[in-house]
Amino acid sequence: MRNYYKFTNLNLDEANIFDLQEAMEQGNLTSRDLVFYYLTRIAEYDQDGPNINAVMEINPDAIFLAEALDVERRSGGRRGLLHGVPILLKDNIGTHDKMHTSAGALALAQHISPEDAFVVRKLRQAGAIILGKTNMTEWANGISSSMWAGYSSRGGQVAHPYGEFFAGGSSTGSAAAAAMNFAAAAVGTETSASILSPAVQMSVVGIKPTVGLISRTGIIPFSYSQDTAGPLARTVSDAAILLGVLAGRDENDPATWRYEGSDGGQDYTGCLNVEGLRGARIGIYCDVPEHVLSSGEIDEFLFDQAVSDLTKAGAQVVKPIEIPSFHGPWKYNKINMEFKHGIQNFLHNLPAHMPIHSLSELIHWNQNHKEQALRYGQDILEYREGLTDLLNDRKYIQESVLDLHLAQREGIDHAIDRYQLDAIMFPAYIGADLSARAGYPSIAVPAGYMENGRPFGVTFAGKAFSEPALIAIAYSFEQHTKHRKQPVFD
Repeated sequence: MRNYYKFTNLNLDEANIFDLQEAMEQGNLTSRDLVFYYLTRIAEYDQDGPNINAVMEINPDAIFLAEALDVERRSGGRRGLLHGVPILLKDNIGTHDKMHTSAGALALAQHISPEDAFVVRKLRQAGAIILGKTNMTEWANGISSSMWAGYSSRGGQVAHPYGEFFAGGSSTGSAAAAAMNFAAAAVGTETSASILSPAVQMSVVGIKPTVGLISRTGIIPFSYSQDTAGPLARTVSDAAILLGVLAGRDENDPATWRYEGSDGGQDYTGCLNVEGLRGARIGIYCDVPEHVLSSGEIDEFLFDQAVSDLTKAGAQVVKPIEIPSFHGPWKYNKINMEFKHGIQNFLHNLPAHMPIHSLSELIHWNQNHKEQALRYGQDILEYREGLTDLLNDRKYIQESVLDLHLAQREGIDHAIDRYQLDAIMFPAYIGADLSARAGYPSIAVPAGYMENGRPFGVTFAGKAFSEPALIAIAYSFEQHTKHRKQPVFD
């Protein structure tokens, strides 16, 4: 099956979105061809062979959608860079079609969203083909403290494309799908590290945008203050293209009301400058917690090499830098209470025929189906179900304010202003929680492979809505280093 589709002068295994559009404009490739190609790869690698298990469900209308978009292109219409390009979505992003939206939960296996999420509408308007849904850590890692990353009762365990390594974060299926080229790119979601962690682990690019750049309407919630969707792709250019389409103001999501770009999205392709690092001031954060060093996720040699690569590309490196609030003390009352409040609202609004409509009903349903639904238990759900007062709790209010103060003014803002930086570079994704609490953007980029083959990456972080600068820096780093390699199977 691997060579079922061959195209002259185009290696689809490594083609980026610019390449795909050029081939389709020249008549050497169609959207239908692309859908066939990606479906063939999914059949061969996701459900057979290495059995990556990244894709939860395929859109049965994908081929029809591709054919319609091919007709539109032949008639002289091209909506943009995603016209006719297949994209995969994390299973907590609502689609009003023949696919389900379950957040990986067996209790929601038959749930069909009553409408497209705002980001899905934007993707369809841009001409993207929603190819399917990706597996994820169930309830975005909100069910059990012992659940393995990338596992869901509905979808099973996502396998790491590069070996027997930690898969990282809850957007594991989207990251693995991007690494395996099961679609041109994928959309994940992040509350804290759920995009950045699997991106680093699986040698792909992940962008966790500013909270409010992308609407959360129609996405199963975790945290009101920190949730955001974001792209996962094999290249910075593909991630930037997808981010631009996803961005935009949504009247139903107040977080987006700060957004100053066009309602039609944002064009980040102008940021793709190979010399984006020349003259940029990059602060290097080196104070890695001991438990992270001992986990094997950080390779000090590769991180030092990444710092050297910045200098070679013309950046001004400031090393080391201090971030006063990096080690906290951080608390989790806010996250716990927002999770319960958001999930309660979501479940309450489910159709009458669904088996659950509250967190307590979800817990009871899981218990009644424990052989299938509770491989790792549900201690986090049970703890959160017992919380009261929620958004009126004194600790919640205090933490909501303190998180922003510490993460912004005593955290990222402090470092960038004190050292006059354009961005901060962290090893792996250790800055993810700080950026998440601040609501600030980060972008993860491949930075090599350890001796055992495990991928390593770095993360660039900045202030709110600094995506253009971060994309320019990440693209320049990527183009000067070209670290990413395809997963290889016997």
